[in-house]
Amino acid sequence: MKKSAVEHEARREGRSVGGLLERITTEWLTARRRLTGSDAAQARLHRVAAKAFGTLAGGDPDRSTTGRAAVRRRLTARRGR
Repeated sequence: MKKSAVEHEARREGRSVGGLLERITTEWLTARRRLTGSDAAQARLHRVAAKAFGTLAGGDPDRSTTGRAAVRRRLTARRGR
C-alpha cells in the first residue's frame, strides 16, 4: 500500500496518519487474539514456564558465569537422563 493511500484514508476519516495506523493496529490485534485465543494460550504457557522459575542455590560466587551448565545439570537430573 502506498503512503498516499494511507494519507488519503486518514483525511477521509478525519484522523492523523498515526491515529489511523493506531486504529488499524488495534483492530488487527483484537481480531488476531480472537482467532488464536492468544490470551488463554499465553496464560497456559506462563503456567508451564512458571514450574521452571526460581533461583539456583549455592555459595558459588562464579554462578553467574556457570549458570547455563548448572541449569542443564538440574534439568537433566529432573528428567532422569
